[in-house]
Amino acid sequence: MAQIVQVSTYQKRLRKLRKWFWSVLLRRYRKDRWLSGIAVGVAGLVIVLRGFGVFQLFELTAYDQLFQRRSPEPQDNRIVLISVDEIDLRRLGTGGTLSDQRLAEALTRIKTYHPRAIGLDIYRDLPVAPGSELLKDVFQNTPQLIGIETLSDSDFAGVKAPPVLKAKQQVGFNNVVIDLDGLVRRNTLFIKPKDQPVHQSFALKLVLKYLEPDRITLKLGRSKHTQLNGVEFPPLNPNDGAYINADSLRGYQILANLRSVLPIASHSYPFERMTLSELLAPNVSPQSQERMIKRLGDRLVLLGSTAQSSNDFFLTSYSSRSGNNAERMSGVELQGQFVSQILSAVLDGRSLIRFWDDPLEWLWILGWSWVGAFLSWRIRAPQKAAVGILLVGAGLLGICSLVFRWGWWLPMIPPLVALVGSAAAVTAYFSYLREELKKSKEFFGSIINTIPDPVYVKNQRHHWVVVNDAYCSFIGHSRETMINQVDYDFFPPQQSAHFWRQDELTFNSRLEQECEEEFTNAEGTTYLVATKRSLHQDAAGDLFVVGVIRDITQRKQMEAALRSTADELVQANSELAKATELLSHIAYHDHLTNLPNRKRFHEQLQQSLERANEQGHLVALLFLDLDGFKQINDVHGHHVGDSLLKAVAQRLTNCLRNSDVVARLGGDEFVAILPNIPSAAAVCRVAEKVLLTLNQSFVFEGKAMSISASIGVSIYPTDCLTDFDHGADSAARERQMESLLDQADTAMYRAKRMGKNCYAFFQPSIADRH
Repeated sequence: MAQIVQVSTYQKRLRKLRKWFWSVLLRRYRKDRWLSGIAVGVAGLVIVLRGFGVFQLFELTAYDQLFQRRSPEPQDNRIVLISVDEIDLRRLGTGGTLSDQRLAEALTRIKTYHPRAIGLDIYRDLPVAPGSELLKDVFQNTPQLIGIETLSDSDFAGVKAPPVLKAKQQVGFNNVVIDLDGLVRRNTLFIKPKDQPVHQSFALKLVLKYLEPDRITLKLGRSKHTQLNGVEFPPLNPNDGAYINADSLRGYQILANLRSVLPIASHSYPFERMTLSELLAPNVSPQSQERMIKRLGDRLVLLGSTAQSSNDFFLTSYSSRSGNNAERMSGVELQGQFVSQILSAVLDGRSLIRFWDDPLEWLWILGWSWVGAFLSWRIRAPQKAAVGILLVGAGLLGICSLVFRWGWWLPMIPPLVALVGSAAAVTAYFSYLREELKKSKEFFGSIINTIPDPVYVKNQRHHWVVVNDAYCSFIGHSRETMINQVDYDFFPPQQSAHFWRQDELTFNSRLEQECEEEFTNAEGTTYLVATKRSLHQDAAGDLFVVGVIRDITQRKQMEAALRSTADELVQANSELAKATELLSHIAYHDHLTNLPNRKRFHEQLQQSLERANEQGHLVALLFLDLDGFKQINDVHGHHVGDSLLKAVAQRLTNCLRNSDVVARLGGDEFVAILPNIPSAAAVCRVAEKVLLTLNQSFVFEGKAMSISASIGVSIYPTDCLTDFDHGADSAARERQMESLLDQADTAMYRAKRMGKNCYAFFQPSIADRH
């Protein structure tokens, strides 16, 4: 009794110790709760800062880098740029500009080569003599010509279009939206000034003119977006992508997807180019004319200035390639890029620049924030965690770059900041927890020393971090020599491997484990101990195994003695059960055929009749008597007769269902119970099958002999005056069963009189009906 009280006291102390350990070291927080909290908090902060535009310029710069790292694209052979450079102005111009006469000559020359569309990216709001009337006539008679105008806004008065082209609605605006950092990243398709109709852009006008022969016109898509040839152009909203409060009043905008541009020195351009001097050069030979027709015919031709003096240049996503001396793109080439973007999307299926909705972008940022937090939690070591974050960050940039090749602009800077921020937050949190854990371990060590049972605590590297005095006394080593050591330093290899496996099982399963094991102390004495291991986790997510040991050596010795006595009793009981089972089998089975005997038959018949009465089924009783069996006994001897009875029993068992019961009543009489019979016709089929089976020859001692049987059939409840009453006394039930058996016996004798080797029903009318 005293020992039981002492054990109960130990258990209470252990429960209090676990409760304290949980509250102090684990802080009552699960890993996924605080880890997700950090990830969500950092991601939320990043999303809020992004909403205030903190990352906008960084994101746009990263966006430019995605463009610059794209693979070069083939030229757009549908577009030809005729540039007016400084040499052309000196040679063909007057006062640094082209006269109307020169411009009319150029347009006339272009027109003779039958292009689909001509874009004039040169202002002609005022006449430039000489040749003004000639230029008006060219404007009037060139339906494929599109001119430019600049719409006025708060910062610019605007430039009007040539009146002739304006009247014919062959004008498009060339206004360009410039971002805060001075770069052009957007393509404006429509502008609706106040109190004015909708204006189409110069690039869009040229595209529509080029597509006229293909009968492709502007339509409104299902989402009420502009649509050309089934391709929708979703508008850029003020906060789409990296933009924050973008100027949506500047019209219907899409992100500009400029073709890859290489430095000017490489002489590689997004479309074919020629100078104005080349265009106006005398082409007297047929070969020269044919070459020009091939270059300009059925194309979209742009005519504009690329001279530095025109001051018509813009910075684009490709401009940062050259550092401070950024390469600028001329206005006419920029318009050509806009035209190429729309045409390539409509005719070639080239992707537009697309972006996710805000909820998806928030989930993207949250996901990378959680990755940073989880990675720092798993690695723990700050230096290794930094390398891991660096690799994951490179993977993030690689994913964004790869996806951008398919036209998707995914956020890069916010998820990168969230990744690093959550990792830094977790690392800082761990530093704080390690300091707290150090203080807690010192206090924990003083608490467990009050427990008389040996107690130890191991970390995930299987190092002892805390042991109490009882454990040190039991193992025979001091605490100083054991801390931060492993089992292999003190125990035999086999025991150490076992301890290691059990500790690892607790770490992996996270379930409480209790096992019995051998324990050899420093003096070489081996004990049998019961070790209870449980898993605990501190607030930093570190896992520890707490083991409590009890010496069970004496108890095991007593159990071994009891087990030996119990084994002897079990063996005696087993032999007794076998003898009982054998006696039961002998009592209920025929010793010759091993079939159920008359007693067992009556039990089976009673069960079958009870079920038939409850479920409304038929039960058939077949009474079999072998024909001429006495003669076989007299001629061949009783040993052959016995063999024949065994063979008949085997054949009867094999030809009937598993649910049917075959019994031997004595001599050459057999009876079969057929429960759950659907009709008397089914009984006929079974009886015929039995007769056919028994008619096959039997071979004994090399001699073949034949035998037949006469079968009498009675059916319950058809042949019974009353139903089988389960509630009746046993004598009444016995009389009903004997009556059914007598009826089958009577029917068997009728079969004998019918000539044997046949079957007969107790009620012949049943056979007649079936």
